[in-house]
Amino acid sequence: MKRIAIIGGGISGLAAAHALEKLRLAGAAIEYRLLEAGSRLGGVLRTEIIDDCLIEAGPDSFLTEKSWAADFCRELGLGDQLMGSNDSTRKTYILLKGRLAPMPDGLMFMVPTKILPVLTSPLFSLSTKLRMAREWFHKPYASNDDEPVAALVARHYGQEIVDRLIDPLLCGIYGGDAARLSVKAVLPRFTEMEKTTGSFSRAMLAARRKSAGTSPRPLFTTLKGGMQQISDAIGKQLDPASVRCGAGVQTVELTDAGWMILGETFDALIVAVPSQSAAEMLQSTSADLATELRSIEYSSSVTVALGYGREVRAALPPGFGLLAPRSEGKRLLAATFVHNKFNCRAPEDRAVIRCFLGGTRDEAVLDLEDGEIVQIVQRELREILKITAEP
Repeated sequence: MKRIAIIGGGISGLAAAHALEKLRLAGAAIEYRLLEAGSRLGGVLRTEIIDDCLIEAGPDSFLTEKSWAADFCRELGLGDQLMGSNDSTRKTYILLKGRLAPMPDGLMFMVPTKILPVLTSPLFSLSTKLRMAREWFHKPYASNDDEPVAALVARHYGQEIVDRLIDPLLCGIYGGDAARLSVKAVLPRFTEMEKTTGSFSRAMLAARRKSAGTSPRPLFTTLKGGMQQISDAIGKQLDPASVRCGAGVQTVELTDAGWMILGETFDALIVAVPSQSAAEMLQSTSADLATELRSIEYSSSVTVALGYGREVRAALPPGFGLLAPRSEGKRLLAATFVHNKFNCRAPEDRAVIRCFLGGTRDEAVLDLEDGEIVQIVQRELREILKITAEP
């Protein structure tokens, strides 16, 4: 009988436990133990219902293009809970010189697939628009080395696209800096397009022609009852005797008998915690591995969800929300109009605005009290969206 320890009960640890439970039920001679320091499973996957509004503390969806996420939900019996974003009303605004400029219609991430909306957009200068036109003739380029997202985008479209579009977009998603985020980790599809086709515009249009006649898929997919449904579903399918919450692991020891963890011996170990915690845990076992783990950079963000009445909902611009480039001098990275993005997230007479701060751009905000953060958000929403009502 092989005994396996999983340290960390977030989505990674839960997915590992789910796979091992399937093997165990199929007759494999294994026994596993999922050890979670907190009082609940799921990590940052946390959904709450507050005043009849569904609020996500962590991620609110996943990209529909990442089909393995939806496949996993179906495997968990959640297929009937999958729900796409309201893409018929999808519009994202970029804060530009204190005013909201909509991203042009037909702009797929950063790739223009419609000419006229881009040409008439105030978001880009004439030189950038000409650069977008020239991108059509970009030759295939292949590199075995990784590079920052900013370098790839600037090579095709110039620095203005990085500053006004890509950096705020990725900062809103990852909390990171486009000049430091890995292309192969964040945009592997674009690396392949550059290698095979050269031009992103030509590759995107070719993909669109290939899918002509099929119904377009929504950009985002979520679960009707919130993302916590995923971790809850996994937890219910695990062997209760194999799960321990409140079991914080500080160190692990590798002996001739195996891994010694909280007084038990295991044949194998899966570490599913942030790299800094993993480094401390594994320091005595492998100093070299611990050093590598510490070199992995992390950023954290703060999410603030504010609820308003029908007056604010009626006054908000249509669409999914806004992004704030760092050149605008705001602490707000992004704001999502939750009631527009997905159905059934708020009653018809409510508005829910979910705001994001922090990331590598503003780590100091993590040290502020909640009340101070809310004041910052309210002030900047007043400046950007003219919201004067109390949430």
